[in-house]
Amino acid sequence: MPHITVEDGAHIHYKDWGSAGSPVILSHGWPLNSDAWEAAALFLADHGHRAIAHDRRGHGKSSQTWDGNEMDTYADDLAALIEHLDLQDATLVGHSTGGGEIVHYVGRHGSARVAKVILVSAVPPLMLRTPDNPGGLPIDVFDGIRSGELAARSQLYRDLADGPFFGHNRSGTVPQGIRDAFWLQSMASGHRGAFECIAAFSATDFRADLAAIDVPTLVIHGDDDQIVPFAVGGQRSAALIDGAELSVYEGGAHGLPDTDRDRLHADLLGFIDS
Repeated sequence: MPHITVEDGAHIHYKDWGSAGSPVILSHGWPLNSDAWEAAALFLADHGHRAIAHDRRGHGKSSQTWDGNEMDTYADDLAALIEHLDLQDATLVGHSTGGGEIVHYVGRHGSARVAKVILVSAVPPLMLRTPDNPGGLPIDVFDGIRSGELAARSQLYRDLADGPFFGHNRSGTVPQGIRDAFWLQSMASGHRGAFECIAAFSATDFRADLAAIDVPTLVIHGDDDQIVPFAVGGQRSAALIDGAELSVYEGGAHGLPDTDRDRLHADLLGFIDS
């Protein structure tokens, strides 16, 4: 399995599919891993691009480190991968927590190697309600996730998959296999890393990172996202990125890479190739 070793000795696993065309880096959500992007990676590689997807530290096949489970280190790990592969003119695609990771990468490391940015159901600009972010979600929401992670994380992941993540509680039509894959990937994460990542995705302030983005950006968000509500995430992020294009998926849930796969793949390819 290909991996890189970063400064603190952690191993970051990655997939690298397709050898031609411009590179596309796919960053996954919590508490998943690069398998969450495998359909998109296959599609993009089949359509002439080099598709790269990594497991964030604490997730999947990467090291389950005790420390470093926060956005600064996630972004630095991504920078190490980009530099190791010597990627140029890359498109960064981030779903949910992965959206935070890629914009924080730009905020910390700049856009010299980046051609475009695509945010999908992403957590920026700031999920947590604070005095200067009154439109965010109350901390009780995230404390509840933390309690579930500590009490019975297997059940927490099952409840998320069967309920709000894919919008199955709305329609009851999300296939069992998709929900099972979410649970399986989630259980492959490390307990400490998954727990600490809750604060990373909810309480990190990405507003300065969004303002630093100076490349073409597409923001995709479902207007029935029950994990990162549209008004908290995509709508506000698009307003904070100069020149960003906003695409709203009507009735769309949080797990768009699975629930709206064909539309999302077409939108990714169209924006990357534009």
